[in-house]
Amino acid sequence: MMRPVALLAVALCATSSLAFLTPAPRPVRSRCGVRARILHMSGVERNPNFGKLMGGYLFPEIARRRSAFLEANPEAKIISLGIGDTTQPIPPHILSGLVHGASKLGTPPGYSGYGPDQGVKDLREKIASTLYGNRIDPDDVFVSDGAKCDIGRLQVMFGKNVVTAVQDPSYPVYVDTAVIMGQTGLINEQSRQFDGIVYMPCNPGNDFFPDLAALPQRPDVIYFCSPNNPTGVAATRPQLEALVAYAREQGSVIVFDAAYAPFIRDPSLPKSIFEIEGALECAIEVNSFSKYAGFTGVRLGWTVVPKQLKFRDGSSMHADFNRVMSTTFNGASNIVQDGGLAILDKEGLAEIQILISYYLANAAKLRATVEAMGYKAYGGDNGPYVYVDLGGKSSWDVFSEILEKAQIVTTPGAGFGPGGEGFLRLSAFASKENVDEACERLQKVMVKGPVPWMAERPGRASPSSRGNRVFGQSVAGPNGI
Repeated sequence: MMRPVALLAVALCATSSLAFLTPAPRPVRSRCGVRARILHMSGVERNPNFGKLMGGYLFPEIARRRSAFLEANPEAKIISLGIGDTTQPIPPHILSGLVHGASKLGTPPGYSGYGPDQGVKDLREKIASTLYGNRIDPDDVFVSDGAKCDIGRLQVMFGKNVVTAVQDPSYPVYVDTAVIMGQTGLINEQSRQFDGIVYMPCNPGNDFFPDLAALPQRPDVIYFCSPNNPTGVAATRPQLEALVAYAREQGSVIVFDAAYAPFIRDPSLPKSIFEIEGALECAIEVNSFSKYAGFTGVRLGWTVVPKQLKFRDGSSMHADFNRVMSTTFNGASNIVQDGGLAILDKEGLAEIQILISYYLANAAKLRATVEAMGYKAYGGDNGPYVYVDLGGKSSWDVFSEILEKAQIVTTPGAGFGPGGEGFLRLSAFASKENVDEACERLQKVMVKGPVPWMAERPGRASPSSRGNRVFGQSVAGPNGI
């Protein structure tokens, strides 16, 4: 009888496969002379929580589809209204801060090595005074390499035994990090939600603010983003007062994502959760210079963890987050922190207002364009995203058709959670010229009502069967992209 290893080698000879995974570490030669390379497997068990995610992260999947389209259509002129990446150069005064920070490292008196894990003192003080009006203690500010990174660090601090609540739709990182940490069960195929996460529906019917009294269980940690990504809608003061009151009553902690707060132009809308009385006892705020200072690639953000915040046993969240930062992080770049100081100068603040106005003008044009075609749209006035109601159409279908017909990359709402299905997010972070061109293209293909380019075509799957499928499997929620 032929031994199993020999059978593998014969199969290699017949199929021209390159390798098989098998515990055996030694190479084998088949009768037909093909040398089979048998790979070694470690004895390390995979973190099972990664298996729950079921698919790739939203934005890499969009990039994959864009690349596939360009490979098939090399002459295409793609305009991106998808990922929220800035396009305008860093303004002169802010850039001078970065240049100064780099230049002084080349001199003996200006050189510095490791900085404080929590950030340089001057920057922490300037954030507290300039951005928060001294409502917070500078020692409560932890300077970092961005809000997204800090969300992951906060999840490490909270651990696996907490119940997380998220807006639906919401930025995918809140859910993904909860899954990876082991806070959830498996994906529910019917609801396309993860068991163990509290989803808070936010839609036009409730003015994009959840019915807190109707939540199915008490959450330990509530992730809340305002202005919201993807809807572009900013929460009102009464709404945030209700959120803080609920958190204090339930003993929950709010993680308030204020990354888009500088885009708020309406003076009645809060830019920070700490403008709400009582928030210092129940809230953490994450923020970033990425979107309004052109620092997406530079990387500089911060998280505010008030000393008043306590765990159930009375221990300090501030102390534990400090331990996470000092254990896993060596502090933000010295050069970049000099850039941050320049942002908060009078000249820097004036420069970012020009950038914000530029992007908000793009947002206003995008919203006006889709509304003129008969679509309902939200956001774009106090935030850089326009959220388009597709009238029941599949968001991945519309994404694909707009890419094919208009050569525009957008973001399907389904990527932000089940509550985002039927919506499309448009980003205003493109150049003005590209936004102008994109609006002209959209007017030609994004037709209200029964859409001609959504009709059945020979050899093409129907929208209902095709739009939510990737790699042959159904999209299963905010992370199953």
